[in-house]
Amino acid sequence: MAMLRLAISTRGQGLYEFTDAARDFLRGSGVDEGVMTVFVRHTSCSLLIQENADPSVQTDLKAFFRRLVPPTTDPAMDWIIHRDEGPDDMPAHIKASLLPVSLSIPFAEGRLLLGTWQGIYLFEHRDSPHRREVVLHV
Repeated sequence: MAMLRLAISTRGQGLYEFTDAARDFLRGSGVDEGVMTVFVRHTSCSLLIQENADPSVQTDLKAFFRRLVPPTTDPAMDWIIHRDEGPDDMPAHIKASLLPVSLSIPFAEGRLLLGTWQGIYLFEHRDSPHRREVVLHV
């Protein structure tokens, strides 16, 4: 078994791919077959396996979640009570509750069994930059 705490610096809302870092960790682990667990240690971001070939997929995902859960400055969000950390905080918690905070990815022969166009992403839901910690374990 092997574990890595991976730091990912974000620049605001968006998807941050870390597939290569996960592959590098797996190669260095010496484990040939099993499951990689990926877990993010925060409540205002999430994890996704998503297409990494066409950047418009990321643009559309960000737009969808902005429409689904707008900031608390939007009149539709006047029911929100938690506002201590800014207008993006509670919407970030809501988005993170709808999306996974952990992933299980099988691997064989030392390679992640992702599809051709799949990448592993941290989905940052806050506006300001953050340093996020993702735990990889095989």
